[in-house]
Amino acid sequence: MYLVMFVLHNPDLLEELLEAWNKIGVGGATVLFSSGMGRLRQKRGIRDDVPLIPSLDDFYEASETLSRTIFTVIEDEGMIDRILAATQELVGDLSKPDTGLLVVTPILRAYGLEKGRSK
Repeated sequence: MYLVMFVLHNPDLLEELLEAWNKIGVGGATVLFSSGMGRLRQKRGIRDDVPLIPSLDDFYEASETLSRTIFTVIEDEGMIDRILAATQELVGDLSKPDTGLLVVTPILRAYGLEKGRSK
């Protein structure tokens, strides 16, 4: 098993990316709002002025500027190349600025992956 984690710099591409991953066989993924050190230093990252009891509108501005970190667990090593190809087809060459960061790491153990899935 492998953990594939992708930091998408352009949040407008999230829906298209998830659809592309789904088309190649990625069964599910988790998406988180994220911000890198550069944005935090420029004060463009996660806000610290959100009220104690926020409404959705309080998060709206921040969600437009934050990256999205998507992660999924895959069984097949061959899926890594398909994910990379689908990702770069949408966001561009990952060696270029403002595209994203894709990391793949082996998983030694995983618990809770099979919850709610029919066998």
